[in-house]
Amino acid sequence: MKLFPEMIPSAAAVNGLRILRPHSKSSVYNEKLMDEIIDMQINDTNSRNRKRMKGDLAREVDVEAMIAISVGFPVDSLTEEEIEYNVIPLLGGVEQTNYIVVRNHILARWRSNVSTWLTRDHAYESIRSEHRGLVNVAYSFLLEHGYINFGLAEPIKDVCLSNGDGGEKGNVIIVGAGLAGLAAARHLMLLGFKVLLLEGRKRPGGRVRTRKMSGKGKNDGEDLVAAADLGGSVLTGINGNPFGVLARQLGFPLHKVRDICPLYLPDGKAVDSEVDSRVEVSFNRLLDKVCKLREAMLEEVNCVDVSLGSALEAFRRTYEVAEDSQERMLLNWHLANLEYANASLLSDLSMAFWDQDDPYEMGGDHCFIPGGNERFIRALADNLPIIYDRTVQRIQYGSDGVMVFAGGQVFRGDMVLCTVPLGVLKRESIEFVPELPLAKREAIQRIGFGLLNKVAMLFPYDFWGGGIDTFGHLTEDSSMRGEFFLFYSYSSVSGGPLLVALVAGESAVKFESMSPVNAVGRVLDILKGIFARKGIQVPNPVQVVCTRWGKDKFTYGSYSYVAIGASGDDYDVLAESVGDGRVFFAGEATNRRYPATMHGAFLSGLREAANILRAANKRSLVAKEKINSGREANNAKEINVIEEIDDFDKLFQTPDMSFGSFLVLFDPRSTDLDTAALLRVGFGGNHLASGALYLYSLIPRKQVMELSQVEGDGNRMRMLSSNYGVKLVGRKSLGSVGEDLIDSMKAARLNSVEGTTNAALQA
Repeated sequence: MKLFPEMIPSAAAVNGLRILRPHSKSSVYNEKLMDEIIDMQINDTNSRNRKRMKGDLAREVDVEAMIAISVGFPVDSLTEEEIEYNVIPLLGGVEQTNYIVVRNHILARWRSNVSTWLTRDHAYESIRSEHRGLVNVAYSFLLEHGYINFGLAEPIKDVCLSNGDGGEKGNVIIVGAGLAGLAAARHLMLLGFKVLLLEGRKRPGGRVRTRKMSGKGKNDGEDLVAAADLGGSVLTGINGNPFGVLARQLGFPLHKVRDICPLYLPDGKAVDSEVDSRVEVSFNRLLDKVCKLREAMLEEVNCVDVSLGSALEAFRRTYEVAEDSQERMLLNWHLANLEYANASLLSDLSMAFWDQDDPYEMGGDHCFIPGGNERFIRALADNLPIIYDRTVQRIQYGSDGVMVFAGGQVFRGDMVLCTVPLGVLKRESIEFVPELPLAKREAIQRIGFGLLNKVAMLFPYDFWGGGIDTFGHLTEDSSMRGEFFLFYSYSSVSGGPLLVALVAGESAVKFESMSPVNAVGRVLDILKGIFARKGIQVPNPVQVVCTRWGKDKFTYGSYSYVAIGASGDDYDVLAESVGDGRVFFAGEATNRRYPATMHGAFLSGLREAANILRAANKRSLVAKEKINSGREANNAKEINVIEEIDDFDKLFQTPDMSFGSFLVLFDPRSTDLDTAALLRVGFGGNHLASGALYLYSLIPRKQVMELSQVEGDGNRMRMLSSNYGVKLVGRKSLGSVGEDLIDSMKAARLNSVEGTTNAALQA
């Protein structure tokens, strides 16, 4: 059992002692080392049972730190989430360092076997008892924020379904069953919430869409079937990626996208590798010069943002880069690839902040999932309460909860999580009542939402060969540089000879209005130009699918980008909740660190589940405080009432007249027989555990005198009811006349006591 001997207790920390563990030699993410760590986790999960020397332990601590870095934790400081969570009472010092070691250990321990549910007791096992407090808070933080025990392993699914049945924490309506909504729903159920997802489409997944394509093959009319990812397709960086965790849990293999990407000229001739390398170097240098210009501009207080495209073109002209026609086509291809990465025209992309998410990029290989990403979607959506074909028109929120209007129905909940794409928010397809805050509305308009389209083609056979995953095509017209500029081969992962052509930048916009016949014709012309030189005949495809993401009313585009005038701050503003913790937002466009990615959408769902939990806990705490303060107020009222009752009862301790169970107080202000007297009648004094029950009535003094002459309480009661028509009532029902009489009696008694006291003093 590992007890972290290099950790020291808090008491020693006060005396200035330091942790013996050396810091990591480098705070820079080491991708090669990370690959080794991931491989070790997958293939050597039993290694922690081996006996370790001190040097091995130090290395393990550093390995665990690297794993924490891969999922977004800083090297030696806390995240904003951890600070808000108050994981330690004071920032800095030994306590913080010890917490980080504990947190990294718990995280790495679960990541070594993501198919289990890591319990709090398991986390305690390898940490010294004096650090149980750190283990407890680190475990709670990691669990609630979805860093451990998330995903689709059977033990985790069991906890999710059992905890979500009761909904003790509250009811949450989730708008949208894309990756963000599905991730949030599962995590909210695990945390004890009851959820309901409303999805406008007739399927889950949102912008992750795998289309089954089929047709007849070359050999004897064989049946062909292939899975084409029409939306999100590539897992961009597998180290630390939650989809890497899901793939391990589900047993899905990962196919590394190979780096080889040959490029072809418009006439089909292969680009010379030396020229290709030279232009790529020049392209990267242009980006470096833009970065230096940006640094200088950002130092100016009143700097004005410009487009990345204009800055690159200015430097290209200044330094005479790519003056040759072939070099210019190559440069345009790299620019098209940049537009593909950002789903934007370079003329719309912010020079200042277009790459603001680069420091957080997931490390490791880019990968495909054989069979398509819809395999993830089906697994995530399994057993979730999703209502399909429900397009949300309005979200209404207030202090008492939310109402979501969809398809002629109204759904009520404690909170709502809106996960619709930024394009839908930009179109104001959903009405928010009250209106969203101005800052959020402005952020929605500032952030860009771009376009990428695809042409998926299933061929009767794989004529392009299986040795590569990508190849590119150049064009002479710079305005058409993004049209079918890159081809992805899915033969090794789709189940059939599938080729996908990408359309980016300005061409993606034009493609929306291009007929499928023309689109396929142009793609085939390009392919024939490339492979005819190799003596390969290009067959006609057996099935083709063209995307039109810009015209899709559930997206109105593909993914977000930092437009001119926008920044990473706008992503944070878009992520903020509104309505005092009633309306929350998730999706790739709310994730500053990982925008425009599938894992960014997924992680935003986990993030908002934790935020919803915090809001629910806060609301519960406030309610308890109100109840407690109300009890205190009620107690104070009860004390006043008791005191008042005591004074009232004291009046009847010395009544003006009594007979049987009847006690009478006369009006001290008059002796007239017609003036009112206060009558009290006691019932059940010997039979009620709480003592006698007293009822009252106001009757004339004359009637009191007559009652006193009647024998027996029964006869007196009949006389009250039959002869006088009197009804006995409770103390509080005597009305204003009765209260006035009582006040007079109290005042008279008080004056009498004071007079007696003064007389005694004089004597």
